[in-house]
This record gives sequence, C-alpha cells and structure tokens, in this order.
Amino acid sequence: MIPFNRATITDLEKKYVLEALSSSHLSGDGSFTFRVYEKCKELLGLEKMLLTTSGTTALEMAAILLDLTPEDEVIVPSFTFSSTANAFLLRGARPVFCDIRPDTMNMDETLLEDLITDKTKAIYTVDYAGVPCEMDVIESVAKKHSIPIVEDSAQAFGSFYKGRAAGTLGTFGCYSFHETKNYSMGEGGAIVLNDESYEDRAEIIREKGTNRRQVLKGMTDKYTWHDVGSSFLPSDVLAAMLYAQLERFEEIKTRRVAIWNGYHEQLKDMEQKGLLRRAVIPENCEHNGHMYNILLPDAEARDRLVAGLKEKEIYAYICYVPLHSAPMGAKLGYRPETCPVTEDYGQRVLRLPLYADMTDADVTCVCEEIGRILG
Repeated sequence: MIPFNRATITDLEKKYVLEALSSSHLSGDGSFTFRVYEKCKELLGLEKMLLTTSGTTALEMAAILLDLTPEDEVIVPSFTFSSTANAFLLRGARPVFCDIRPDTMNMDETLLEDLITDKTKAIYTVDYAGVPCEMDVIESVAKKHSIPIVEDSAQAFGSFYKGRAAGTLGTFGCYSFHETKNYSMGEGGAIVLNDESYEDRAEIIREKGTNRRQVLKGMTDKYTWHDVGSSFLPSDVLAAMLYAQLERFEEIKTRRVAIWNGYHEQLKDMEQKGLLRRAVIPENCEHNGHMYNILLPDAEARDRLVAGLKEKEIYAYICYVPLHSAPMGAKLGYRPETCPVTEDYGQRVLRLPLYADMTDADVTCVCEEIGRILG
C-alpha cells in the first residue's frame, strides 16, 4: 500500500516531545517555541514569526490585523483550500475570485489589475504546490493601489522566489505545519510579520486580545484586555515536534525534491505521448518538493486513473473543488464561468503520493501503474 501522505517521524521528534512533556511548561510560548523561531531565522531569514494553532488561524490573524469588514473586497484565487477564503469571510469581507495561470496554477497576475475596485482592501495569494506566485508583478500592482498582500504559503515553507523565501514576499506570510505538510507539528502554523508596524498588535491578537506576552517579557506586571483576539498559540509540546523537523530541514527537503524529480523523469514519456502533463516550475523559483501534480486530458481520464490506482492500494487525490463553483461559492453568487481555467483544471488535476519516507521503488511503482492505466 502506498498512502497519499505519511509524516516522517524519527527518534529525534520523540526525544524532544518527551523533553517538552517533562518540562513545567506545556502551554504556548515555551522554550521549544522560541527555539523554532531561532531555527526559522537561521534557515529562511524570518525576522518576526509567531506560531499559531494552524495555517488557517494564521490567515485569520492576518484578516484581523488588516481590520477587514463587510464593506471590503479581497482578491483571492479560486483554486485553493477553503481556509484561504474563510479567513476573511469570517470578518465579513467578500471574495473576488481570480483565475489561475495555465502553467503553475497560481493566481494569474495579469488579471489582477482589472479586479481591483475602490472596495479592494487585500490580496490573498496562494503558493500552490509549494511554488511561489509571480510576486514581482503582484507586488507592483499592490503597491500602486496601496493594497496589502497576505501570502498563503501553507505549502511553501522552504521554497524561494528569486532568492527570497516564500512567506516573506507580502505584508504577511502564512505557513501550515499540518500533518500533510513537509514539516509537521501535527496541527499548527505560523504567521510571518514582514511589516514591523503590526508586531505589537499581532502579539495581542494571538493572546486572546490581551498583552500577556508583555508580562512574559517582563515589560509589565499584569495583563489586560486590549483588542479582539483568540487563543492562537499552540502547545510547546507541538513546537517540540516541529523543532525536530526543522533540525532535519535539509534532509527532508532533499528527499522530497528527489522524489519529485523521480516522478518528473519517469512521467516524461507519458507527457510526450499526450497522456498527461507534468508539473511546471518557473526558472525563477526553487520549490520544496511539496507536491507532484499531473494534468489529465479530461475528467474521465482522471476518474479512471484514481480508481485504477486505488485498486492497487495507491492513493492519489484531486487537489481542490474550485471555490467559486463549490456550494459556498454558489451561495455567494459565483458561477462556473467566473474562472474558466480554474474550472477546467479543477476537473483534471491529480495529486500523486509524495512523502519523505517514500522509496524510489514506490515512485517507480506509481509511475508504472499510471502508464498501465492510461496506456
């Protein structure tokens, strides 16, 4: 059996989790949390990052920090997980869906300018499959209209755009450390504050709207309610697991990229025969090996491939039902024709199994079965 995903756990993760459990601090912002911050600065140059309970809550924190209201519009790709849109829908802001590029399946930056109105208060980008968007263009448009960018880099921790780490390219960057991501703490995430003016308020929002973090820093002797907020900080036990994963950063990334490259090479002949299209990575991006996706000729071919692989206990999944044509998107008044490329690709994209402990033989097995089914 080849599962879709499996977290890579070694004795190091177990050691640090037991160490955290043996400490007197099981809640958030313990010693492992701050070791994670130091490691992320060392690895990716992240100057100000706050761990959160999920990538979803990191996105929600960004929406609160931007003071989004029901009068506002947010431009967002439709080809993403529901969390990206829910983050600002919870503040009442309305999504304006942007279609995707045919190559990377990221937001089509050439469409952005025409979607901006006087109600546009934010742009939420998504680094699909761990591949950063064309951020120079997006940043230029955003700067022209004084619109902040929230970079949903849930899948892109360890990826780079023109030498800059994904998650550092917008006003805020949001990571996920869910079990399905390259580096996992089970459930968890982080928000990166690339504009220092938001730092103090972010710490308050993350601590239920109080200035408790200032007490922990010794800046005041009591904490009080200052703002809206929620309990966005994860247990230090989870941070201990993440710290172990970050100590294995290069090991995990190297292995995942090797698996990605294995797929890419072995699927080449099938692409040349017109059976599928392989993943596309722009030359200006360094990806983290998060996902290998293929594009099938039609929905029937994808369904046939999913069923055929499942018969062999190989589990591959579709990526997303496009948000604009999902039930909630329909309630908001959107129709399938809103984003034609997204609508088309949403029926044809398939995500193959990929995890750090996958063997070369597993990759070959998957590719051979794909060839048998499609051939």
